[in-house]
Amino acid sequence: MWPICSALLMVAVSCSGPVVSDDPTPRLRQGGHQSEADGRKQLAGYAATFDNADEWKQRAANIRKQILRGAGLDPLPARPVIEPIIHDRRLYDGYSVESIAIETVPGFFLTGSIYRPTEGDGPFPGILSPHGHSRGVDGGRKRNQNQIRSAVLARMGAVVIGYDMVGFGDSLLAGWKHEHPKLMPLQTFNSIRMLDYLVSRADVDADQIAITGSSGGGTQSFLLTAIDQRVKVSVPVVMVSAHFFGGCDCESGHPIHVSDHHDTNNAEIAALAAPRPMMLISCGDDWTKNTDKVEFPYAQRIYRLLGVEENVENLHLAAEKHDYGASKRQGAYGFIAKHLGIDTEGHKNSDGSFDESFVTLESWQRMRVFDEKRPWPAQAMTPNSDFTFPGAKSGSN
Repeated sequence: MWPICSALLMVAVSCSGPVVSDDPTPRLRQGGHQSEADGRKQLAGYAATFDNADEWKQRAANIRKQILRGAGLDPLPARPVIEPIIHDRRLYDGYSVESIAIETVPGFFLTGSIYRPTEGDGPFPGILSPHGHSRGVDGGRKRNQNQIRSAVLARMGAVVIGYDMVGFGDSLLAGWKHEHPKLMPLQTFNSIRMLDYLVSRADVDADQIAITGSSGGGTQSFLLTAIDQRVKVSVPVVMVSAHFFGGCDCESGHPIHVSDHHDTNNAEIAALAAPRPMMLISCGDDWTKNTDKVEFPYAQRIYRLLGVEENVENLHLAAEKHDYGASKRQGAYGFIAKHLGIDTEGHKNSDGSFDESFVTLESWQRMRVFDEKRPWPAQAMTPNSDFTFPGAKSGSN
């Protein structure tokens, strides 16, 4: 475990302030930074910089490096062996749920839920399930749509971990706010560390890892996939856009999109998944309304250059809204099962859809990791304190 650390005073600087980088003029692109037309032009300009697989790989390698640098994660912080806190196993129809917390940086405990099949010993595929910005004590990973997809994928034969953003779930109840000068680095590093834990499990096949989330969880999905090759399948939902850069500092509050060394947008960052399988799920009522005509064709070209165009798909639901609703989940289930080698026999209804009827929705109180009976560890930092990333090392996975 980490040594016990005392609370630190929060540093009064902005999330958009300077970060550790050799770029003397860090710049931000946030929210609806540009028009839809400008987003199309931007992708056309990017496309003109590469005509073959090698040129794309060179561009992709630089973007990965600059994402880590802009996020303040180059070099990566130290990552000692994780000693998880796991308790409160609940048994349901074909799957179980356990509460988990891991210490990602000294004093910060990342909380979540582990969904596991009750049949078989594994090793099973592993899936990370980040959430978006649904507020309140029953939002985040505790939201029904997040519980449902985690339970269904677990019953189908995967170990699934839903985990909290900073200032959501247990950290919200503890007093953390979704605002911090190091919000983006911390949240991105949290994803890396939860992946570290997932692949360390004896019941998980470390070569069969997927990630899927919607909205802000979609951002976490494509960012982790971009910087960590251990993710083998990516399904970002209602988030990938050439003109929208994420409206929260946890998505765009650090200069990951543009610097003196690179220029990119979220559509291209998502495409860094190539040649690994990726499904973009989009809808007609948000910034992904053009995905089938703009962002997806850009990704298709990259996959085509790499000779694996069959590995990228788009489920575009023009009549739907911004969520991870039932029809979006149905598309994700099939894509993830196909590319992780999950047997879907016995998991479908008579009409061919995946069965969700068996899922037990838990109350937000039931999903708490820490409470009066199970208090936060003694070394937990004071909410909203500043912190120092542990001794860094060069390179990424």
